[in-house]
Amino acid sequence: MANSLTDLLNIKHPVIQAPMFLVSNTKMVIEAMNSGIAGCIPALNYRTLDELKEAIIALQKAKVDGGAFGFNLIVNKSNFKYKDQLEVLCEYGCDFIITSLGSPEETIKRAKTKGIKVFCDVVDVKFAKKVEYLGADAIIAVNNQAGGHRGGKGPKALISSIKSECKIPVISAGGVGCKSDIEEMLSYGAAGVSVGSPFIASVESDVSEAYKQACVDYGGKDIVVTERISGTPCTVINTPYVQKIGTKQPWYEALLNKNKRLKKWVKMIRFSIGMKATQNAAFKATYKTVWVAGPSIEYTKSIRSVKAIVAELVD
Repeated sequence: MANSLTDLLNIKHPVIQAPMFLVSNTKMVIEAMNSGIAGCIPALNYRTLDELKEAIIALQKAKVDGGAFGFNLIVNKSNFKYKDQLEVLCEYGCDFIITSLGSPEETIKRAKTKGIKVFCDVVDVKFAKKVEYLGADAIIAVNNQAGGHRGGKGPKALISSIKSECKIPVISAGGVGCKSDIEEMLSYGAAGVSVGSPFIASVESDVSEAYKQACVDYGGKDIVVTERISGTPCTVINTPYVQKIGTKQPWYEALLNKNKRLKKWVKMIRFSIGMKATQNAAFKATYKTVWVAGPSIEYTKSIRSVKAIVAELVD
């Protein structure tokens, strides 16, 4: 069994450019591969299956030795496209799939037949043990420093607890903005790291210049947790608009969530509304700025190329 992320994906450095909703794209991943790391894109960043196929083909053509690419699948019922996306990934091929927000069982079974590795997002030991039992190739330990949907434990506690119960590699997600952060996560026993927020303000990113500049202007202390985007706690930059609308779930949603029969539909509706708001903020100059990011934007001092960001992380 490969014990390091470099061995697992045949990459030069133990780093995955994390999949970020609306942010990640093929330009970013191509530059990540050219820099000796892996890159990952949420399948939901593509509106159609044809667009997803085009992205896979582009990445296959651009792949170089020492680099790898994969896609993130939301595997719960809120993603109606999940099964079709999985079939496309298996038909066209990629190096790895990262699963989030649901059971990875079907993904693992299908991907294994195509030689695609599966890494699973987890926030606790219980789910880590489950995905290992199901056949995952690695665990992505999402800690309380991650951007977007984060876990509840600190990096050291989460990595240590999972390592004590599981044998497959653990990749740490959250709280990495510089080389010393990577070294710290590796010292806890991580096989590698998943890094997202530092890449938001990259030249290759297609988000608005205002979003990129916000990652430069704001810092780690400006990150807050909101329940108003997807219904699940999510980290965002504390802009004036976020301050205005508040971060707590509306009372009527909280009430409806107590009804087991309605809870699923409430979450699906909230997810759809929240993602639309995030999309508008990411690409348009609007006062309704809901910009997802993690505390590691503390290290973002300017808008730079992916190549420059990777160099600062690994050199």
